[in-house]
Amino acid sequence: MSVWDDLVGQDRVREQLGAAAKDADVLVTAISEREPVPPGSKMTHAWLFTGPPGSGRSTAARAFAAALQCTSPDRALGGEPGCGFCDGCHTSLIGTHADVDVIRTDLLSIGVKETRELVRRAQLSPAVGRWQVIILEDADRLTEGAGNVLLKAVEEPAPRTVWLLCAPSLEDVLPTIRSRCRHLTLGTPPVEAVADVLIRRDGVEPERAMAAARATQGHIGRARRLATDERARARRAAVLKLPLRIEDVGGCLKAAQELIDTATDDAKEVSEGVDGKETEDMKAALGASAGGRMPRGTAGVMKELEDRQKRRKTRTQRDSLDLALTELTGFYRDVLALQLGSQLAIANVDVRDSLDRVVRSSTPEGTLRRIEAVIACRRALDRNVAPLLAVEAMTMALRAG
Repeated sequence: MSVWDDLVGQDRVREQLGAAAKDADVLVTAISEREPVPPGSKMTHAWLFTGPPGSGRSTAARAFAAALQCTSPDRALGGEPGCGFCDGCHTSLIGTHADVDVIRTDLLSIGVKETRELVRRAQLSPAVGRWQVIILEDADRLTEGAGNVLLKAVEEPAPRTVWLLCAPSLEDVLPTIRSRCRHLTLGTPPVEAVADVLIRRDGVEPERAMAAARATQGHIGRARRLATDERARARRAAVLKLPLRIEDVGGCLKAAQELIDTATDDAKEVSEGVDGKETEDMKAALGASAGGRMPRGTAGVMKELEDRQKRRKTRTQRDSLDLALTELTGFYRDVLALQLGSQLAIANVDVRDSLDRVVRSSTPEGTLRRIEAVIACRRALDRNVAPLLAVEAMTMALRAG
């Protein structure tokens, strides 16, 4: 099993990264011996992975990092980097390699303070591997100030440091940063390929794997959650009933409130599992007494932790709402396909009766307006509009058609 096996439906990207990993050894030798970089090298110091959610941006970045750190003896004989079995590959993939840092955020943004620490670490030489690899999974969440801090490090990197940035699209990254990166675009994986991964790696039954892959339209992470988590399936079923429950104003308001309540419950569940332990660990680190009394001068640290936890709770709620809105968009996309007689495969086959009811009671023009209403709700949430107001406005627009 090579490091590339989980990179589903991305043959072109896999080929490019494999060629770059091969050239990386030559580049390391040139750097070590202070020789000129060989012309035509496919390896470079900064990469930008873009693609729709679920396409495998972070999976590609991790696989590339593992290939760069591969220590397989077969490489000396011309073997492909990224065997998947050596210590370099294994530790890179599971996140314990000393020279591979994976940075993701559970907050709404990545600020200047965190980015400066990241840039400081990037100046270090590799401890055990060939390269110091930094994977920034949420490059689109960098604030403008943080992006400017990162720019200098990407523009003038340490000799053996590689930056792997991930974002949904080029427009989500500062032009000055993306112009200094080699760009790789990932597409949505085929439904059949996603189902095969669920069967092969997660042991999911073939019928359920195909249903989950089809319902999520090739989004690997969501497909895995849907195939393995009964609660996720129940929540999806509840969301897909919403188009049939908005026949009057009362139904619209009730449906909106239930969506918000579900998202709030998700945020509460995450906070209950993480916040308490974080707080106790912080108190212990600061030397709190047995009675819980905090030492003087630590109030600011605890306040900073509380603020971080609040931001994480907000991010979790937004993510839960965004998932529900994505599923609604998929529902109306199926409705539109049926109304227009399209040959596109239907994603929500399991709720075909509901689809047919909406098809008969509306027009293609009305369906397009409903899709636009869902998109408008997502944009409103991005602008920090109160979630309940945004969702209520959406459900009323869905009713109007």
